Amino acid sequence: MPSDTRSPRRPRSEHWVAPLDETPLQAVDAADTSSSPRSLWAEAAHNLVRNPVFILSALLILFVLFVAAFPGVFTDQDPRYGNITQGSKPPSAEHVFGTTVQGYDILARTVWGTRTSVLIGFFTMIGSTLLGGTIGALAGYIGGWFDELISRVTDVFFAIPMILGAIVIATRLGHMNMWTVVLVLSVFGWTNVARIMRGSVISTKSQDFVTASTALGAAKGSVLLKHVIPNAIAPVIVTATVNLGVFIVAEATLSFLGVGLPTSAVSWGRDISAAQNALRTQPMMLFYPSMALAITVLSFIMLGDAVRDALDPKARKR
Repeated sequence: MPSDTRSPRRPRSEHWVAPLDETPLQAVDAADTSSSPRSLWAEAAHNLVRNPVFILSALLILFVLFVAAFPGVFTDQDPRYGNITQGSKPPSAEHVFGTTVQGYDILARTVWGTRTSVLIGFFTMIGSTLLGGTIGALAGYIGGWFDELISRVTDVFFAIPMILGAIVIATRLGHMNMWTVVLVLSVFGWTNVARIMRGSVISTKSQDFVTASTALGAAKGSVLLKHVIPNAIAPVIVTATVNLGVFIVAEATLSFLGVGLPTSAVSWGRDISAAQNALRTQPMMLFYPSMALAITVLSFIMLGDAVRDALDPKARKR
């Protein structure tokens, strides 16, 4: 009789059980922690360090700041000393970039001009941002008739080009120095910051956390300083970064036109203006200060674009 080749049946009490997920609990907790959402500033910093545009612009700006802080590292010549007998000399070991028609060392003028332009641009950016940011924050938070008044005043200043207004004020003053240039440019450069800050504050003050703080009895000034401004300042930072390059160009333009810094000052605008007369015979006089100005302004504009992309959630999604 043939044997039964079928496998023996399992007892009915035995049931197959699917294997459990053997992932350690610690790994699950770590994954949940790593995937937790970052804050706006943490996410912005995370994106910035991975943006090649930011890295390049930051390196250029650090180099410009180093030149402005330590010009003696790059040249030992006096930028204000001109020897007419050494005028229009080609590049040499003593004068790496050559000399101007008046006998000034071009390298020394270019290097020391960095400090003047950066300082004026930086202090003007600080002044215009503080002035425009304060006015815009108050207008957006208070609203009503105060907002209407500030909006009309802003429209008046918007109708006056910054360079034209600065030329008129500089002509009336007659004598300009670094601080008067900063003051004049700040007076005509705050409007853009004010409008951006106003719009950002209006958008922020309608958020739930601001409503909750007000309902809990927090003072209006405390709500504005602790909750509204910290969450509304991101677009102002972007604008201030770009404006720094704009103010450097504005100072160079005023000095080029002869209404900015005095003739004794070392400025890229003054050097570019003086190089016009020798453009055909000695074009390098124009090239070096112009290139320094272009690289500096481009660096700050690139930095502003990178910061804007990092702080703008819509840009991150795109």
